[in-house]
Amino acid sequence: MKNIKLVATDLDGTFLKNDRTISQANIDALHKLGDKQIVRVAATGRNLQKVKDVLQPDLPFDFVVFSSGAGVYNWQKKQLIANQNIKVSSAQKLLNHFIQRDVNFHAFYPVPDNHKHYYYRGKDDCEEFERYFKFNVAYAEQLKTKALPNGELCQFLVIIKQDEERFKHLKADIEALCPEIRVIRASSPITPGYIWIEVFHHSVSKGNGVNEICKQLGITQEETMGLGNDYNDFDLLEFTMHSFLTDNSPHEIKDKYPVVPSNEDDAFAFSVQSLF
Repeated sequence: MKNIKLVATDLDGTFLKNDRTISQANIDALHKLGDKQIVRVAATGRNLQKVKDVLQPDLPFDFVVFSSGAGVYNWQKKQLIANQNIKVSSAQKLLNHFIQRDVNFHAFYPVPDNHKHYYYRGKDDCEEFERYFKFNVAYAEQLKTKALPNGELCQFLVIIKQDEERFKHLKADIEALCPEIRVIRASSPITPGYIWIEVFHHSVSKGNGVNEICKQLGITQEETMGLGNDYNDFDLLEFTMHSFLTDNSPHEIKDKYPVVPSNEDDAFAFSVQSLF
């Protein structure tokens, strides 16, 4: 831990408190890391627009890996430095696949405009789908099945009730469509009891996003540390050499990595204190 040069943290449920505020202890920890010239990275499933909703422009992060790694942003210079969208052919296959199965889904514009999205209501009512739609209605556009978008897309989102067998079936079904895409699982940040099925280009991951930063700065994997709280943080924690989960992580994954206090108890500040 003495040679750490980069620290990456998830935001929701990890760096942020439950009410999306940031504790003073975590802010102080960011400043201390900067004083020691340790690179500070937020690695999140949020798109860049939603990152800016919770992080003030002067908050001392150096980089943001957003949309689970679909984009990498220099927070200090306000510049997009890397992105990866789903190619046109795969986007078309996915659109047709979900429409044919008549499932509820969202399809997002390519990075960096992926706060905007198309929505499609399938045959089954889903309260969580409607909650997500309500929160994001300002950027939502109904999908026209007779005139599908003919370009790259950043990602797809399918929301289902907690059902492990159905998730496994849908994941295998989706990934069998084309080799270019992959499925990332996340617990709903809105309502417990739902699984978010996120579909990206196969190279998209929080770990690959952090790796891109490391390559640009000449930092080795052995010099990295990561902190997360959910299934969609595994890509990050598998990349960073020193990795931790917060105490508010789902019970079934807490044996994967050492556990630090919860996001309500300054998990980030606690996890990096040994670096000072």
